[in-house]
Amino acid sequence: MLVGAGGVGTAITRIAARRSFFDDMVVADYDLSRAEAAVAALSGAAGRFSAERVDASDQAAVTALLKRHGCDVLLNATDPRFVMPLFQAALAAGATYLDMAMSLSRPHPARPYEECGVMLGDTQFAQAADWEKAGALALVGMGVEPGLSDVFARYAADELFDEIEEIGIRDGANLTVDGYEFAPSFSIWTTIEECLNPPVVYEADRGWFTTAPFSEPEVFDFPEGIGPVECVNVEHEEVLLVPRWIDARRVTFKYGLGEEFIQTLRTLHLLGLDRTDPVTVPSAAGPVGVSPRDIVAACLPDPATLGERMHGKTCAGTWVRGTKDGAPREVYLYHVVDNQWSMAEYGSQAVVWQTAVNPVVALELLATGAWTGSGVLGPEAFPARPFLDLLSAYGSPWGMREQ
Repeated sequence: MLVGAGGVGTAITRIAARRSFFDDMVVADYDLSRAEAAVAALSGAAGRFSAERVDASDQAAVTALLKRHGCDVLLNATDPRFVMPLFQAALAAGATYLDMAMSLSRPHPARPYEECGVMLGDTQFAQAADWEKAGALALVGMGVEPGLSDVFARYAADELFDEIEEIGIRDGANLTVDGYEFAPSFSIWTTIEECLNPPVVYEADRGWFTTAPFSEPEVFDFPEGIGPVECVNVEHEEVLLVPRWIDARRVTFKYGLGEEFIQTLRTLHLLGLDRTDPVTVPSAAGPVGVSPRDIVAACLPDPATLGERMHGKTCAGTWVRGTKDGAPREVYLYHVVDNQWSMAEYGSQAVVWQTAVNPVVALELLATGAWTGSGVLGPEAFPARPFLDLLSAYGSPWGMREQ
């Protein structure tokens, strides 16, 4: 069962429809018409896909739907607000769980830019023993970032390095959108969450700690014609996942946002429009409670609809520095998607397609038994080579650049 038929969820259905490793996929969404539209768009896939309505915040309803359809897996393609009810519903139904983001963080109440409060994924990892006892698997953070970036980290540790000084996820793009001065290519709700929360950095002698948003700017040269992009620290799951399974002295995540995007996010924060707690506003039907962040999302174009207006490429990758056979080594493992290709081949814009392909690859590895496990595990807990080989077989090759 796929929960969430937005941009990424719809792209998942289009990718999965070309594969034969599963029998049936239930596409469930709060808006039944979205789920139905995703299924109706799949040519030649009649019989394997069906649409249902479900409220992702209603754990009991999700559990009941999983059981009614006899689903083996719950794939979460909603925003991070719904991670925990879906995570718990899967365990209650005896289903494997897979998501592309993790349970939300909460900043340290007194020292938000020095110390961690509740970290991304903490709530899920606190229940790891329950999953292990049930012999069930929750594969968390299995999109592109986190996800493929973590697979790259595992591959580097296993095959490219003897010792690792630093693993740094670096994300950049040269995407433009015709007709809009400000049109994020991914969910603005999630983007606000990860960019305005205190970024987390890991150092082996210090553990996890936080810095101020947009700290440590650096210019990173991205491959395949994207070129130099200024990247800054943002909060992201890889920094919390990688050190659990890979020995590295430092782990960071930096995102190529651009000064205009950063200033827009700062303005939203200054005005309180990044808040998620409802505020009371007048309406024709009387006062209603609305989340300011939901208002921002409603005012912006749906990222899934921007593909026809979008041009350029997006790059997700993992930069690794260390030693091999006693000599210094530095590499950038990366995955680039050209929007023109993803639109022509799948009808999905590059950023959502790049996010969507990786959980489908992971599902196929779980279905074939190439990946197995129990408990709450990140992508680093599994061998990297089967994933990277299958990703290439999906027609989406990855690359490596010696720095």
